[in-house]
Amino acid sequence: MKLTDLRGILQYIPRFREKTFIIAIDGAIVTDENFANILLDVNILRSLSIRVAIVHGAAAQINALAQSEGIKPSDLDGTGITDAETLKLSLTAANRLTHEILEGLSANDLRAASTNAIIAHPMGILHGVDQLFTGKVERVDIELLQTLLNQGVVPVVPPLGFDGDGKTYRVNSDHVAVALADALKATKLIYITTSDGLVHQGEVIRQMLASDLDQLLSTKKPDFPPEQLSKATHAAAACRAGVPRVHIINGRVDEGLLAEVFSNEGIGTLIYANEYQQVRRALKKDVRSIMHLTKNSVATEELTKRTRAGIEKQLNDYYIFEIDKNPVACVALHLYPEQHKGELACLYVSPSHENQGIGSKLIQFIEKQARELGVNELIALSTQAFTYFQSKAGFSEGTPDDLPPSRREKYDHSGRNSKVLIKKLGKSAV
Repeated sequence: MKLTDLRGILQYIPRFREKTFIIAIDGAIVTDENFANILLDVNILRSLSIRVAIVHGAAAQINALAQSEGIKPSDLDGTGITDAETLKLSLTAANRLTHEILEGLSANDLRAASTNAIIAHPMGILHGVDQLFTGKVERVDIELLQTLLNQGVVPVVPPLGFDGDGKTYRVNSDHVAVALADALKATKLIYITTSDGLVHQGEVIRQMLASDLDQLLSTKKPDFPPEQLSKATHAAAACRAGVPRVHIINGRVDEGLLAEVFSNEGIGTLIYANEYQQVRRALKKDVRSIMHLTKNSVATEELTKRTRAGIEKQLNDYYIFEIDKNPVACVALHLYPEQHKGELACLYVSPSHENQGIGSKLIQFIEKQARELGVNELIALSTQAFTYFQSKAGFSEGTPDDLPPSRREKYDHSGRNSKVLIKKLGKSAV
C-alpha cells in the first residue's frame, strides 16, 4: 500500500470514524523493533477519529523471565494451569509490557491508561484438575472503557483479570480481546502476531467466512499449527459474538497495520462474520476503478484498451465485484439484440484476489443476466485466457463468423486476432 495515496485512505474514513478497533498485540511483538512503527500506525488511526483499545499478551516475556530465574512455568498463555510462581511471573511480565506500551503511546502524544476493566473468576476445576490462578472473563467494565474512549484515551488492557476480593488471575489475551470487542461493539478486532496470518495446511488463509473457519476447526483442527489454534478459535468466536471483521497480521511488517485496514488486499488473514461480497452495476464513480483494475492487462494486451469516454458511453453494460464496498473485479455484458447474442467482456480480477473463484462467479452472473435478457448465445473474445473460458466456463471455440456484424467489424479492425469463444445458453433454472 502506498501511504502517500491519500485517495486510497480517504474512502475508508467515513466508515471508520468514531468506530472502535480492538488491537490485540502478542507479547513478542511489543518487544520487537517494529513495535514503534505499530504505535505510529495507532497514532494515525486516532488522528482519523477511530477509537482504539489495546490488549496485550505476555507469553514470550513470561517464558524469558522463567528461564532467567530457573523456574519452569506451569503455563505460558493463560489456557492451562497457572500456579502461584507462574502467576508471579505473569504479573511482573504483564506490568513491564503495559509500562512499555504506555511509554510508546506517550512518545506519540497519545493519552493512555492501564485498566482493571476485566472482571474475572477462577477457571475452576476442569476434568478433575484445579486450574488454580487461571481465570476466565466474567464481565467487562464497559463504563470505565467507554469513559476513557470518549475522552480520547487509549485503554491498555493486560492479560490479567480481577475479582471482587482483590485477587488477580492470569487470563488468555486472545480471550480478553474477544470479550472487549463484544462488550464495546467493535467494528474490527486485529490480532498482531509473529506470523503472516492464519495458516492451514501450510498455506496462509487470506479471507474466510467465520462459519467455514468453525467447520475447519471441527473437522481439520490438526491441520492448524498448535500455536495458532487460540487465534483461530477466538477469531471465529468473535464473529459469532457479532464482531464483523477479525484480522490476523504479522506485526513485523512495517506499516502492516495501516495496509491491513486501508487496502483491499491487506497483508494477513481476514475472518468475516457474513457474506460481504456482492456484484453490482457500475456507477460513474467506478470508471476510474475499472481503468485502474484493468491497466496491467491492457499493457500486456490481455484486454483491449478502453477509454474513459468509451466506458462511460456503455456504463450500463459494466458490473463491479466489490469486497467491503471496494472494487476488486469487473466484467461487462454487451448486447446484440437482433442476433439474440451477448458478449462477455472486460473480465478482470485483481491479482490480490485471484484463485478465490471470483472470475467464475462473475461469469455465472453474466450468464444469468444474459438469459434473463433473452440472450441465446454468449460470446467472448480472448488472446490469452481462452483455455480458462473453455475448461472452467464451458465455452467452445468458434470463428469470427459467429460474431454479430457490428462486432465483426470491430474485430477485423482491431487486428488482435483474438480467439472467438461461444456458449449456448439454455433456460435459467427455476
